[in-house]
Amino acid sequence: MARYNKTSKGIDIIANAEGDKAYKLDPETELYSAVCTTAMSSKYYESEDDFVVRLRGLIGKVNPMFVAQLAVYAREEMYLRSVPMVLISELARIHSGDSLISKLTTRVIQRADEITEMLAYYQHLNSGNTKKVFGQDKKLCKLSKQIQLGVAQAFHKFDEYQFAKYNRNGEVKLRDAMFLCHPKPENKKETALYKKIATDTLSTPYTWEVELSEVGQKKYETPEAKAQAFKLKWEELIDSGKLGYMALLRNLRNILNSNVEVPYLIQVCKRLSDPEEVKKSKQLPFRFVSAYRELSSDRPQRNHYVMTLLAEREPCKSPHTPMILNALEDAILASVENLKGYDYDTSVLLACDVSGSMYQTISPKSTVSNYDIGLVLAMLLQTKCKNVITGIFGDTWKTKQMSQKAILSNLTKLYSIEGEVGYSTNGYRVLEYLIDNNIKMDRLMFFTDNQMWDSDGDSFGQYAILWSVYKKICPSAKLILFDLAGHGNTPVSIKSNDVYLISGWSDKVFDILHAIENEKEALQKIKKIKL
Repeated sequence: MARYNKTSKGIDIIANAEGDKAYKLDPETELYSAVCTTAMSSKYYESEDDFVVRLRGLIGKVNPMFVAQLAVYAREEMYLRSVPMVLISELARIHSGDSLISKLTTRVIQRADEITEMLAYYQHLNSGNTKKVFGQDKKLCKLSKQIQLGVAQAFHKFDEYQFAKYNRNGEVKLRDAMFLCHPKPENKKETALYKKIATDTLSTPYTWEVELSEVGQKKYETPEAKAQAFKLKWEELIDSGKLGYMALLRNLRNILNSNVEVPYLIQVCKRLSDPEEVKKSKQLPFRFVSAYRELSSDRPQRNHYVMTLLAEREPCKSPHTPMILNALEDAILASVENLKGYDYDTSVLLACDVSGSMYQTISPKSTVSNYDIGLVLAMLLQTKCKNVITGIFGDTWKTKQMSQKAILSNLTKLYSIEGEVGYSTNGYRVLEYLIDNNIKMDRLMFFTDNQMWDSDGDSFGQYAILWSVYKKICPSAKLILFDLAGHGNTPVSIKSNDVYLISGWSDKVFDILHAIENEKEALQKIKKIKL
């Protein structure tokens, strides 16, 4: 993400995961890149355990304040939930003596279930620190005092409904967290609430999940009667507004398959595409991709794991599916309504990596891969560019003209040609195409895991070599690498003043792009966060 105007002496040249020449990032940039591109699961080139080890090493090399600011950035700007807790737990191992950890813990915990998640990760991190109490292993016996204080303060953020909604039967329960951290009630209402948590007598929240569960538990004379009951319940929920935006996205197929009446579907479409609702929901762009894929018959053909997951689910048979798909297109366009793009005077090339490693899904249960994220970010940016070339690369490079008003269906077009370029990571082919055709572009943007190599020969560092050649043809060109995997290296050094690294899956990465265009140090966005 950062641009560093330093000399090129002492550049740390290493081999990437494909054995080709790469440039190691400095610790701050590598930590940022790793954090903003993880869902805390194994990656194509790196296991989850190896990732945590690398993260721990990086945390020890940077200023603790930067780690804290990065945790806030990951939670509030990138909308990530797990990795900020990892940062806090790891930071607590090496930092003490002030209130930084407690303040950070309170700020990062933004949902009631994150109280127990925070403690569960800390317990996992310190699994060796146990002692016997009444014959049983007592875990969390050496909980960081600052995390304890931060969690206790976080209790004041939530009411009975929020606690009850997330009062799950996990390894660390809500009552365990309360007994361990001892939050002090600030009024009679909290005193009564904490007593309910202690005695496990929180009122059952009447959520949409509970209402649907009650419908499913009743006995019906015929399957048709049961289906009718579900239809009426979905219509009632849509009218009531009890479905949150995320819940609505995840249940579109259920709603359509329940055959709710068109007036209710119109309500759904209006809410999905309402710019204010989209903004307030803070959905990552790939959530819209996932919802679209659940309904569309057009799905990626190469990723057999994703195809298997989707095949296991009941297909959407409703004739009203197209209206929902159109609403999703409007929704994702609304998500970048304020994105600052490029006018006709700036030519932009968008190159999407479709190599084999990009098909790694972001979590075991997800149907979304790094490939999908790269494509959707590129398509979002394309809507704001007046002079643009778009394409995909693997063994070779292929351009494709795209509509600027149909982001999600554009993905389908790109899926349809993915096999035409192969599945290596020959990013140099893009540069070769520009050089051979004497095409001058102001901005070259690659959406990739950065593990470039030359699968066609023995050339070492071909990408960097051709970048140097292209700079002689087009001296004003800037190279922007959108890192989607965070492996800690780049095919070209980012220490020059014309190569930049941006990491993350959120539309917020475009704020960093805007900062770059305005000649600001991108890491400073994180360093300006006040704790």
